Amino acid sequence: MKKYLFNVMAAAFIFPLFPTVASTDNEAFLAAEKKVRYGDYQDLKTALNTLDHPLKPYVEKVYWQRHPHIKYRAEIENYLTVYQNTPLEWPVRKAWLDYLKKLNNKEAFIHNYRETANTELSCTYLTYQLDLGAPETAILNQVSDLWTVVKSQPEECDGLFSLWRKKGYMTNEAVWQRVTLAAEDGSPSLLPYLKTLLPKHERYLADLYLKVRRDPSASAGLYRYKNKSPKEAQIALYGVKRLVWRDKELALKAWEKLENMFSYSDDDKAGVYYSFALSLASSGHKQASFWLNKVPKERQDRKLMQWQLANLLKTQDWAGIAAFFTGKDNLTLGQQYWLAYSYAQRGEHQKAEQIWAKVAANRDYYGFLAAARLGLPVALNNAPLQVDQQLVDKVSNAPGFKRAKALHELERYTSARREWNYLTNTSSDDEKLAASKLAADHQWHDSVIFTLATIKAWDYVELRFPFAFQNIFERYSKRNKIDVAWSIAIARRESSFAPDARSHANARGLMQLLPSTADYINKGSVASSRLYQPRTNVMLGTRYLQYLKKKNNGNEILATASYNAGYHRIKRWLPDEAIPAELWIELIPYRETRDYVKNVFAYRQVYHTRLNREGNILAPILTMKMGG
Repeated sequence: MKKYLFNVMAAAFIFPLFPTVASTDNEAFLAAEKKVRYGDYQDLKTALNTLDHPLKPYVEKVYWQRHPHIKYRAEIENYLTVYQNTPLEWPVRKAWLDYLKKLNNKEAFIHNYRETANTELSCTYLTYQLDLGAPETAILNQVSDLWTVVKSQPEECDGLFSLWRKKGYMTNEAVWQRVTLAAEDGSPSLLPYLKTLLPKHERYLADLYLKVRRDPSASAGLYRYKNKSPKEAQIALYGVKRLVWRDKELALKAWEKLENMFSYSDDDKAGVYYSFALSLASSGHKQASFWLNKVPKERQDRKLMQWQLANLLKTQDWAGIAAFFTGKDNLTLGQQYWLAYSYAQRGEHQKAEQIWAKVAANRDYYGFLAAARLGLPVALNNAPLQVDQQLVDKVSNAPGFKRAKALHELERYTSARREWNYLTNTSSDDEKLAASKLAADHQWHDSVIFTLATIKAWDYVELRFPFAFQNIFERYSKRNKIDVAWSIAIARRESSFAPDARSHANARGLMQLLPSTADYINKGSVASSRLYQPRTNVMLGTRYLQYLKKKNNGNEILATASYNAGYHRIKRWLPDEAIPAELWIELIPYRETRDYVKNVFAYRQVYHTRLNREGNILAPILTMKMGG
C-alpha cells in the first residue's frame, strides 16, 4: 500500500507545531545545538524544555549521536521510533548500534537493528542472532549474499564466512560467481585470493580473467583457451567486448575465430553484436552499418537507435533513414524530425511537413526546430499551477517542511534537501504539487525542478524555468555582451539553480565552474568557496561564455558545446567539409555534450519567449554550416 505524506508523518506530530522561524529563534537553536554537542544530559533536557524551534529534533540528534548511553535506552529508542525513515533516524541509529556493539549487548543490538547497506552492522547482526540461538540455516542463507560481492568485506564478517564455508555453503558455483563479479564489475585485486578457492584444475582461469581484465587484447590469443570450456568462453566473450573499444581491428579478427571456437548462445552473440555496433558506430568505422544491422530488434534500445541514425546521417543516406524508421512505433521526437528531414531531402515535402507539424507542437529542441522550418510560433504549452490552498496549508504545517525551511534559513542546504526529499518521497502527487508551490515561493528552485520531474509535471513552465537570480544574470550578461537567455539557460542545465551545486568533477555553483577555469578567466586566484556565491559565479561564468564565443568566432553552438566538453575537443569534432549545423549537433560523438547542446538551446528558447521576445532563436541553425 502506498504511504502518503501525512500518514507517514503522523508520528512527527507528537511534537507541537511551531510558528515561522525568526532569526532570534535560529540563534537559540544554534546555541542549544552547541551546548549539547559538548555538554551533558542535563544540558539536553534544559535545551528541550526551553527551545521552541522546528529543529529541536536536531538538537536531540546531535546529543544522541555523540553521547549514546544504555541508561537512556528508552529515550533513544523512542526518538528512533518517532523519526523513523526521516533524515534524523539513521545518524542516531548508526551511533546507537555502534555503541551497543562495543558493549556487546546482543539483545539490544538485534532489537534496534534495521536493514542497511552497512555490511559491518549486517554481519554483526547475523552473528548476534546465531549467538542467541537463531536457526543456523536461515542465517547462513543470508550470508551467501554478503559473501558473493565485488569487494572484500569487513573483519566483522570473518567468523560468519568461516562457519558458512565449514557448513558447505561455499560451492564452486558461488566461488565462480564471485570471480566473475570481481573480474568484470569490481576489484580484480581480489582474484589472487579467489583463485585459491577454485579447484586446482580451474585456478588458471582466475589468472586468465585477471590478464584479460588488465589487457583485453589477451582475449585474442586463442592459445590461452586450453580446454575450450564454457568458462573459457565466458572470459573470451568478456574480453572481446572490451577489446573492441581499444583495438577495433583486432577485436573483429578475434571474434571471427572465437565465434567458431566456442558454442555461444544467440543471446551471447547478440551481446557481442551490440557492443561492436556501439563501438564501431561511435567511431565512424566503415563496418558500423554491418554490425548495427546484425543487432536483433529486441536489443535495439534508444542508444543503439541513436547511433543507427547517426551512421545514416553521416553518410546522408536519406533512403536508409526512411526505410529504417518508417512503420516503427514510439519514435522519439528526434527520430520523427529526421525521418521528416529524409523525406524532404527526397522531395517528399508533404510527408515531411505533416511530421514536422506534429513535432512542432512540442516544447522541445526538435519541436522548436520543426516550428522554425514551418514558420510556426514556438509552443511553450504552459499550464498555470492550481493547487487547493488547504492542501498548501497542510503541507506548510508538516514538520518535515518546517525543518526544511529552517535548514534553508541556516544555509544547511544538504540537510534541507534531505528533509525535502523525505517530505516529497512520502507524498501523493497532489501533495508534491502543493510542496512545489511552497518551494517556488521560497525560491528553492532546484527542489521545484526535481520534484516536478518526479511526477512528470512537465507543463508547469513558469515553475520549471524560473527567472532565478534574474538581476545578477542580467547585469553580468549585459556587461559581458552575451544574451541573458543563453546564460540563464546554461545555469538551468548545469545546476538547476542550486548555488551550492558541486559535481564529481569539482565544478561548482550556478554555472558549474571548475576552480581552475575561474582562476584562468579571472586572471588570478579565486577562492573555491566564492564560486558558491551567485554573484561571483555568474560574473565569471558569463565572462567564460564570452571568452568561448570569441574563441569560436562568434559561433554560439560551438561555444555551448565547448562549455561542456572543452574548446580543444570541440575543434577536433569539426569535419573537413562543411555540413549543416543541425546535422553536426546530431553527430556530436559524446552523448552528454550532444544532449547538452540540444537542452541549452531548448531552454534558451523557453527563456527567450518568457522574456516576451519574439522569434525562434533556433531558426539560424537551419542555415548555418559547421566545419570546412
